[in-house]
Amino acid sequence: MSGVATGRADKGGVTAIVLAGSRGPEDPVAAAAGVSHKALAPVAGVPMLVRVLETLGAVPRIGHTLVLIEKPDLVLADPAFAHLLAGGAVTVLPAAESPSLSVLAALDHAGPDTSFPFLVTTADHPLLTTAMVDHFWTNLPSGADAAVALARSETIRAAYPESRRTYLRFRGGAYSGCNLFAFRTPRSRSVVTFWRQVERDRKRPWRMIRQLGPLTLLAFALGRLRLDDALAALGRRTGTVLAAVDLPFADAAVDVDRPADLTLAEAILRRRSGG
Repeated sequence: MSGVATGRADKGGVTAIVLAGSRGPEDPVAAAAGVSHKALAPVAGVPMLVRVLETLGAVPRIGHTLVLIEKPDLVLADPAFAHLLAGGAVTVLPAAESPSLSVLAALDHAGPDTSFPFLVTTADHPLLTTAMVDHFWTNLPSGADAAVALARSETIRAAYPESRRTYLRFRGGAYSGCNLFAFRTPRSRSVVTFWRQVERDRKRPWRMIRQLGPLTLLAFALGRLRLDDALAALGRRTGTVLAAVDLPFADAAVDVDRPADLTLAEAILRRRSGG
């Protein structure tokens, strides 16, 4: 089929979904890099999406990866991705109009309920490592239908005190998202459906918490809402058991949303390589 890479070369039981959709020509990172999609912006000379796919390809538990981007040919025709596509372990699909709809499209493409579990991440996560993925997956509670990876504010600020992050503040700590999600059972599909209602409020936690009811909102406003209680309320709303995994990696919370993030990511990669 034109515009879609097909084929499977599974080596593990988890399917990865990489969201590589564009925010349009106004995206500051894409504009600064002179590319149409932020996912294609080079970080230390390598497109962000390539870095993410190479990391996922090195995780034994991941058997296949689905990439969601508006124009699949941007990946299929780019020589930078040739080594990733050659083995058949990567499929490129057209992105939908929002991240949640893209995830639903990927779930539908993967087939029946037996396709679970899934790991979801984003293309603007060039600092992703196999250690982050392994820590997240191996620390998932056994009974959870879905889970999110978070990093504590003190973990991030100890490493990058001047980095701007968005924090969700709960009783007992503040957390930043790490762009890693697990959808382990067919029931977790309802979480993606709920996500459609709140994805526009990703950086406005009040509106997100309001979806969970007035008492939960009041507890959040007073600084008394615990993370576990928020997850339990969301679980009741979606008919699932939800969990959060605390990642001890400050780099896991550094995605590339602004040119300043790109500068930071390149500095971190130079440090990792000893440059």
